[in-house]
Amino acid sequence: MPGPLLDTLKGHRQPVPPVWLMRQAGRYLPEYRELRADKGGFLELVYDSEAAAEITVQPLRRFGFDGAILFSDILIVPHAMGQGLQFLAGEGPHLSPTLLEVELDSFTPAFERFEPVYETVRRTRAMIGPQVTMLGFAGSPWTVATYMIAGQGSKDQGAARLLAYRDPARMQAIIDAIVEVSVVYLRGQIDAGAEAVQLFDSWAGSLAPDQFEKWVIAPNAAITAKLKQSHPDTPVIGFPKGSGAKLPAYARETGVDAVGLDETLDPAWAHASLPAGMPVQGNFDPLLLEAGGPAMAARVKTIVDAFEDRPHVFNLGHGIGQFTPIPHVEELLRALRG
Repeated sequence: MPGPLLDTLKGHRQPVPPVWLMRQAGRYLPEYRELRADKGGFLELVYDSEAAAEITVQPLRRFGFDGAILFSDILIVPHAMGQGLQFLAGEGPHLSPTLLEVELDSFTPAFERFEPVYETVRRTRAMIGPQVTMLGFAGSPWTVATYMIAGQGSKDQGAARLLAYRDPARMQAIIDAIVEVSVVYLRGQIDAGAEAVQLFDSWAGSLAPDQFEKWVIAPNAAITAKLKQSHPDTPVIGFPKGSGAKLPAYARETGVDAVGLDETLDPAWAHASLPAGMPVQGNFDPLLLEAGGPAMAARVKTIVDAFEDRPHVFNLGHGIGQFTPIPHVEELLRALRG
């Protein structure tokens, strides 16, 4: 029997929604901070399979979540494609040289960088119980491309958007390359033990509707179709953050099994607008979790009630913040589980 999270992603409602939280393994946990201080930088942790597996299971020990999400980063894909990657304290990721400076074919692929990630999945799967669902993930091509082009995060993804308008053929080549590598990466995670995978499109909301169709819907559909050819029974969760009114088209056209909702969406609208029976995940504001208080339990009820007639995975609308008090997470789980 699959665990409640996997069963939900396969289209079956549960008496109580299963729960996991984006970025559930991370800086808000003292045990994570202690291990990171001992091991060094973030990238070193990701490529240390023993440490990464330990980090993946830390929040399960503390909170009993229904899913274990691989501890890694969406930028492992460009790193494996041959782009330099470093995480600078207080600045976030930096990739070099950027695709504004060089052509994609100048990179020397290093796909062996995927191997420790696969080993993390294997180690984690061996550490968790059969009722806990092992989740893999990758960044969606548009979001990954924004970093590869600009070399770092930005407020409006302007460099990538300009390139897409000025040279759509080049942008298409970049997107296509990311699609192919992401499929290899996700297949490897599934073969190592991931039971479902999520596509994170963190910057989907920066695109106009016609560009969203081209750079979000089409490449996510391509990845999903290829995964379904090789692993037809593995659920794919699509999370196009900030997509707003474009979410129903994404849900219909990409072929994903479930969709993630950010905190800006009205859950009643989402339920009415999405395909009947499609599993949904997310929508709880991570800042409300950080704030705590009676509004938190009220919002839990609002979300659960809105999705009572469809499969529902309780989650946040984005990653948990590093300053979130642990008692607030415990309070959230009490409000959800009773």
